[in-house]
Amino acid sequence: MNSVQFTSDIGDHTAVVNRVADLQWHALDDNQVVGRGEASHRPDGRLFLSIDCWHDALFDPLAEAMLADLPRPLYTVVDESDAELKAGWNRNGFSTRRREWEYLVSTDPQLTGLGSVRPPTGVTILAVGTAEQGPLAALDRVIRDEIEASVGWQEMPAEVLPCPEGSIPVDPAKYAVAAEGDQYVGLIRLATVPRLPRIGLLAVRADHRHQGIGRALLAHVLGALHAAGIERAAAEVNEKNDAATALFDSINAQRASSNLELVLR
Repeated sequence: MNSVQFTSDIGDHTAVVNRVADLQWHALDDNQVVGRGEASHRPDGRLFLSIDCWHDALFDPLAEAMLADLPRPLYTVVDESDAELKAGWNRNGFSTRRREWEYLVSTDPQLTGLGSVRPPTGVTILAVGTAEQGPLAALDRVIRDEIEASVGWQEMPAEVLPCPEGSIPVDPAKYAVAAEGDQYVGLIRLATVPRLPRIGLLAVRADHRHQGIGRALLAHVLGALHAAGIERAAAEVNEKNDAATALFDSINAQRASSNLELVLR
């Protein structure tokens, strides 16, 4: 693997950035690892970068070494409140591509107003973990294709998922589903983190939208969390997704923070 030398301002040593694996870099100072850089492929094929360094002076050398080795476009995600990290990526040519709001949502139906919400006639909500793998995977594929044909999957909240090349696993244990007869027409993804469960995706097939299915799915999941004694959940929403933004604003969800997706083309 290649290496790049630079003189740091953290002492009298000469620090070295080494590419230690295909998508990993280390910054060494006096033979000690003082910084790491990593690139990760998202399921949609995009390459996202991250840097963790012990000293501010190491950020730019790590970034420069990574950028010299990798093809464009490249992406990274930063907390918008982290001005220093954002400035570091900006210095290296990255610019803002999109913003994602982080919402905190109460699970209490008296606060959300979702207590009386029911699915439309003929639609049944299947609880998290009860959907069948085959129909769920088929619905996931339909929704992905519809999103790709419209705004593009790159506009959706992205998660790094280990999966074989060309396939994306769909785990029924993480989804509640809306079913019409034997056909799945909507889904909501829930990461059941004990302290703060996360709603990762809420989507309804295009031919079943505007019927209240998405709201019913959200009401079901939040209600189940409330019954389990969990007071709130988190969700991420692209600021340009007007329908999702309106839905979460309508249930009194609070915008707690925001993340920026940066790109270098």
